Amino acid sequence: MTISRQSALSEWAPFRVTPRFVERVWGSNDLRPWYDQVANGNPIGEAWLTGDDCEVATGPHAGRKLGELFTASSQALLGTGAHPEGSPLLLKVIFAREKLSVQVHPDDAMAQKYGQPRGKTECWYALAADPGAKVACGIKPGVSLQKIEEGIHSGTLEESLNVLDVAAGDMVYVDAGTVHAIWPGSILLETQQNCDLTYRLYDYGRPRELHVEKSLEALRLTSRAGKIPATDLKDRSILLDVEYFRVERLHGAASWTSANLRDQDEAAPGLAYLFAAAGTGRVTGEGFEPVELPARGIIAIPAASPEFAVEDLGGLDLFRFTPSWPSQSR
Repeated sequence: MTISRQSALSEWAPFRVTPRFVERVWGSNDLRPWYDQVANGNPIGEAWLTGDDCEVATGPHAGRKLGELFTASSQALLGTGAHPEGSPLLLKVIFAREKLSVQVHPDDAMAQKYGQPRGKTECWYALAADPGAKVACGIKPGVSLQKIEEGIHSGTLEESLNVLDVAAGDMVYVDAGTVHAIWPGSILLETQQNCDLTYRLYDYGRPRELHVEKSLEALRLTSRAGKIPATDLKDRSILLDVEYFRVERLHGAASWTSANLRDQDEAAPGLAYLFAAAGTGRVTGEGFEPVELPARGIIAIPAASPEFAVEDLGGLDLFRFTPSWPSQSR
């Protein structure tokens, strides 16, 4: 009996995800050259690479929403050892042309207290930065909760924030409970728990809701947040490895395969995302059609994916993201 090529294709081959562009009051009207996207009305602040409402672009699940796919097939995507809690990571590119609000995110315990599945720990990798670009990350030593409350009402909260200079290639860790703000001047690749709970302490006079009571409950006067130096290995740089996710920048993309992409600490295949910060690539393998990876594009690698290889089609700057859970932290 002859088996058609279509029927022989793997259901869980690597697939590309279509970014979703999200309007923000502090965003940009023109995302070029990063994306061929111009605002038609309100400015665009974020490109959501793996949001629940992002669509699968290639393969047998093309056209389905990513969140729906995780709900229906979590084991095939995440692997047998994962927590079946839907899509675990939200990856974004942030384009700030004005200051974001001064804000804080809850941890898992507080989020679950208010009926949400998880909190929001995140990190920012600076894809680009203008001279003098800055972010606020954490509270200055010695600042009290009372002073923070006074700063909210007097408009002087910025004076209590720990301000960091940001240059291209910097990684800033922002664990849940850290008061923070993104300021103009940088293009940030954000990795976060898949949660959009944001409590605003101060918003520079914009007519948006503040969440002062919950912000004060969520914030920590001290946290682990700040710039994190990379750990350079022979084949990759580990930019951040914490209890919820690992972010790597890969070296020598032309030689990457499913076998050598997995770190020696990974006991079994799990979900991974491959993001092209620059250049273009292609993922190929038996049992699926080649998947093109454009600049600033992203490909999901399900746990049940067949073996594959990554081709560098020119200037590929490849990042890899893998989720983890506190009980599995390395």
